[in-house]
Order: sequence, then structure tokens, then C-alpha cells
Amino acid sequence: MSDQLTQRLVVLGAVALLGVVLALAIIERRASDDGPSRLTSAAAPSGWNTAFAGSRGAVGDAQRTTCGQVLAAGSLGVTHPVLPCGAKVVLRRGDTQVLTEVIDNTLVEAGRQLEVTEELARMLELERTAEIEWRFATEAGS
Repeated sequence: MSDQLTQRLVVLGAVALLGVVLALAIIERRASDDGPSRLTSAAAPSGWNTAFAGSRGAVGDAQRTTCGQVLAAGSLGVTHPVLPCGAKVVLRRGDTQVLTEVIDNTLVEAGRQLEVTEELARMLELERTAEIEWRFATEAGS
């Protein structure tokens, strides 16, 4: 009886292996028939967006962001819950524009769409939560 069970297991294993090999062959064939990837990148929007923003407050000792940066008193950066770490953005409030980058993805205070470091809030004269404008940074001439 154990010989029959062993034979059945071997046959089932061989059938499963054959199925995997066939599936991989079909996938490879389809990938080569499609040619190079047809995905293209789209230019980031260049218009201004508005957001409620405020300062994330004073920096604590060795405060590390979700992007892995250690903040200091003079750090410049923005916290945005969706944009990827390192994304370059321009913030504008009144006549002041500042180029900065996303340094964190966890907001400190509810009710805001983005937060800026204390030094950046000072540069933008942002004393409490207020509406500011932001956009993705683009290369010169774009």
C-alpha cells in the first residue's frame, strides 16, 4: 500500500511540475510577443495646488522621520502623507517661494494636508495652520 501511495505522489508531483513549466513558458512567450514595455511616464503637473499647512513644531533630540532623516533645528523639509520621500516641491506663501523636499510621511497634527519644519515655517511666515500653495519642482526651462 505504501508503494502505491508513493507512486501516486510521484505522479502528482510530476504533473504539478509540468503545469508550472508550461505556465512559465506561456508567460515568457507573451512577454516576448509584446515587445518592449509600452509604459511611459507623464510629466508632473506644474500648476499650483493649495493645502492647509502648519509647522510640525520644535525638533526633539535625534528626531528621525519616516524617511530616515534625523532632524535638527535648522532642517528644511515638508511632511506629506502620500508623496514619496525625497520628492522635490516648491512651497509658496505670498511673495515667498522655497524649494524643499518631502522628509516625512506622518503628520504630527490632524487637520493638515502637509506640515513644514519649524525653520521652513519661519521662512514662509507660517505661524499657525494656514493655506499655502505648492507644486512639484521642475527643471529650469520646463
